[in-house]
Amino acid sequence: MANDTDLTDYIGHSVPRANTLALLNGRGQFVDDISLPGMLHVCFVRSPYSHARILEIDKQDALQSPGVVAVVTGKELLAYCEPWRAELTHLPPMQTALQYAMPPERVCYQGEPVVAVVAESRALAEDAAELVEIDWEELANVASIEEAMQSEGPRVHPEMDTNLAWSMELEQGELDKQFSAADVIVEQEFYVDRQTGVTLEPRGIIANYNSADGQLLLHHSTQVPHIQRAVYSKQLGIKESKLRIICPDLGGGFGLKLHIYSDEISTAALSVMLNRPLKFIADRLESFLSDIHARGHIVKAKMALTEAGNITALQLEDVAGGGAYLIHPRTSTIEPLLVGVCTPLAYDIEHYKANVSLVYQNKVPTAQYRGVGMPVASLVMEGMMDAAARKMQIDKAEIRKVNLRADDAYPCKSVTGETLEGLSQHESLDRLLEMCAYPQLREEQQKLREQGIYRGIGLVTVVEGTSPSPALYAAGGAPISSRDACTLRLESDGSIACITSLTEQGQGAYAIINQIVADTIGVKMDEVDILMGDTKATPFGGGTWASRGTSIAGEAALLSANAMKEKILDAVSQLADAPAEQLYIKNGKVIEIETEKVVLTLEELGRITHYRTMEFPQGFDPELVVTNHYSQRDHMMLYANCAMCLTLDVDINTGQVKLDQIWVVEDCGKVINPMLVDEQIRGGVVQGIGSALFEECIYDEDAQLRNGTLADYLVPMAGEMPDIKIAHVETPTLVTELGAKGCGEAGIISICAAIMNGINDALEPLGDVSLTSQPFTPEKILKAIGKI
Repeated sequence: MANDTDLTDYIGHSVPRANTLALLNGRGQFVDDISLPGMLHVCFVRSPYSHARILEIDKQDALQSPGVVAVVTGKELLAYCEPWRAELTHLPPMQTALQYAMPPERVCYQGEPVVAVVAESRALAEDAAELVEIDWEELANVASIEEAMQSEGPRVHPEMDTNLAWSMELEQGELDKQFSAADVIVEQEFYVDRQTGVTLEPRGIIANYNSADGQLLLHHSTQVPHIQRAVYSKQLGIKESKLRIICPDLGGGFGLKLHIYSDEISTAALSVMLNRPLKFIADRLESFLSDIHARGHIVKAKMALTEAGNITALQLEDVAGGGAYLIHPRTSTIEPLLVGVCTPLAYDIEHYKANVSLVYQNKVPTAQYRGVGMPVASLVMEGMMDAAARKMQIDKAEIRKVNLRADDAYPCKSVTGETLEGLSQHESLDRLLEMCAYPQLREEQQKLREQGIYRGIGLVTVVEGTSPSPALYAAGGAPISSRDACTLRLESDGSIACITSLTEQGQGAYAIINQIVADTIGVKMDEVDILMGDTKATPFGGGTWASRGTSIAGEAALLSANAMKEKILDAVSQLADAPAEQLYIKNGKVIEIETEKVVLTLEELGRITHYRTMEFPQGFDPELVVTNHYSQRDHMMLYANCAMCLTLDVDINTGQVKLDQIWVVEDCGKVINPMLVDEQIRGGVVQGIGSALFEECIYDEDAQLRNGTLADYLVPMAGEMPDIKIAHVETPTLVTELGAKGCGEAGIISICAAIMNGINDALEPLGDVSLTSQPFTPEKILKAIGKI
């Protein structure tokens, strides 16, 4: 790892993050750290039922409670916040329900906010909330995906004839012909349970409306401040120019902080109603009941192969549970859509059919969460690959090699129509097998089996979608920008002010933009001052989502840095009477190429530009500020690829799984900061370990969440994290000058399938055992092997 003082260039080097020292010293500022004069606190009375009609609300006792300023119902809030419908019009039609900040008549999931209590402190608001009396009429609920699919039975939304929110069919080739001619057919059914994000910092918002000028200021824990501003503006009836969102330090997002939440927008509406600053911070208990959930799928898959192991056809049917509403503004349909689109991407498949659908349930809505459908797609595809290898007695690495496209086959179209610009799957897999010493792993596995140790080897090769174009969301009418921007300005002290639309959620966005700008212009990283997360100050952009920060916002930063460098050299050439093409910048100094003489420092240029413009020739006006935007519009997504292998042990007496080692080879294009890329991959792997082995939102038959605390909802701890070794292949995208693709989701996309395959590989000596229900808990393992 190189130090800042040792470098003349930064791109491609493992440079420490410049903004982490403040966090390590406890000087970070999160939403809950902010306090405004006269600020009140909001607590919500939430529905204890998954489906019920609100008959009457008695708030008189709550209004008399000490410190209470207001008790507001959904009907009263309607005057301040318009209801909304989530829909994407470029996809097949969606059956979408009207959503309210707080429902006036009927609740559709446990935890839905019904009454807001505003008081001088959170504790006083909570005390008063307990005094609110609500008369309910409980209604029949829809708990499971299976119930939602029934033609007869309860409806989540009575005005609809069915619980089907959306469906789509993808088909290419001649499926029937291929299955009829197949040498081998493999069929499996996969279950993927719900989980939730469990961010280190819960959701939070401070709303401060000023009736004197009609301005609404939001301090908001969000990944996408400009997108949130557009939606809040529309629903609250406040012009975007009057609405400012400041996003302070963000304690994790993972997609959870992309969406419109009833309690957050209610807080903003209440501030307008009361003309007072209000704070709402979700506590951990209500986070489980109100944060979006993710996954929740039943997938049936069928695959045809030749006797040599070549895939001739693949068919799947995916039904995803969407919860009570389509999340706004992205909708909940993208998760099953990407299962359908991405399942076959890693392999050379010509005949494919997928039916994907989303159904309503009386549960918290599901929405975009790290990976968005692709972890399920890889679980299905890689599970089918291992199932075929077992059935045909082919080595699991070999069956993948047989079906991967040649590395020189790109660019090409996938069977689902996606453009695969350039991948390195064979090179990555070969590098992986060498890195983990795959033949030796198999030899060691055999020796351990002879000792009664059930060692498993899990292997996967996946394709990761990154850097979406406007075709994914904006084409359907959603106010979601796939564009980012960067403004650079030379300050009077010679430093570079960098104002970017990207946001930092802990993934290293600040460091990456810093590296790109410093490297391109030729200054030290500590001479670049970065501002992000303020809609009043930063240029408009999409923010942080879908592994796009480096490839989209980084490209905008690169374009601006190149333009700024040209402007600086042009200005210096006017002062030094030297052609700009004979000058370059290094460590903040403008140097003549031929003589290596320092012509001017950027500090001197800054002073002249801002104070002594008379030194420039008459007619030359230095404009040392530049803004550039970038939007990836060539393909729906830029695809990266990843190969992963792991070893694990299964205790057949307890059902416990112990991970031993994990190896990853990732190709995310040009690597800007290897250390940050590695940590992004490790973070995704660890998050996926939770998905695969521990995390599930357990509901009973009444759609009541049974494990909504961190005592009951398990997440991976340090003891569950094995050594993770990472290597890289670099196949830069040709779409951008930077050449970078995304890398933030490869770990979670790969690891769930790798763990499933490793468990099934470990249990092969016990006969026909196949686990396909995630998470792969000890109970499920013991049931599968007949121990319980």
